[in-house]
Amino acid sequence: MSEANSVEPLRAVLLDAAGTLIEPRESVGITYSRFAEPYGASLPAWRLDDAFVRVMGHAPPRVFPGAARDDIEREEIAWWRAIVRSSFLAADSTVKFSDFDTFYSELFDYFSTSEAWGLRPGVSEALALLRERGLATGVVSNFDHRLPKILQALDLQCFLDLVVIPADCGFEKPDPRIFGFACEKLGLEPAQVVHVGDDAVRDARAAEEAGLRSLLVGDFESLGDLVHSITAG
Repeated sequence: MSEANSVEPLRAVLLDAAGTLIEPRESVGITYSRFAEPYGASLPAWRLDDAFVRVMGHAPPRVFPGAARDDIEREEIAWWRAIVRSSFLAADSTVKFSDFDTFYSELFDYFSTSEAWGLRPGVSEALALLRERGLATGVVSNFDHRLPKILQALDLQCFLDLVVIPADCGFEKPDPRIFGFACEKLGLEPAQVVHVGDDAVRDARAAEEAGLRSLLVGDFESLGDLVHSITAG
């Protein structure tokens, strides 16, 4: 944990979503391959996994300044459509679908369900312990408008005071302003909040730039161990 601001009493814990609280039940490549095959696009999962990582590495931010919430949701759908299309083309530039739009619609809807996502080990118990200790809890994630529905389906919403995504504030990690927005919503100073994530830049460094403390899940055996370190004493 960053030692800056550590004299302040801890009042809240913010957490990243994918990679911290939840994770795909199978690799992106496996899912893409499975959904694409009925539409005539048969590609190996490993090639799609590799292509997806490369495409995401150059993806534009998922922020749409000035757009209304309904428009943002449409923009997010279009953003992901471009990512999926580019991933298939990066894996095989000759790939052809019998009906790409229907394939994409089914794929997008699938990733909004608990069938696609599972809890990481110890998540529910860790969140329950934080609430038991009187700490506010929330999620700060670069996910899109599907996230609240996913968290609800996985029975996590009851443990959370807020969920912040780029559509709510116009900022995407590693922009530290997304953390400032979350702290304002909680009515707390950044120094009273710790953020828990899995990415050293988007989570830890960005949170610290906003004045929060930070912890990385990879430094602990489980989220439960991490929470016990926060709540010790």
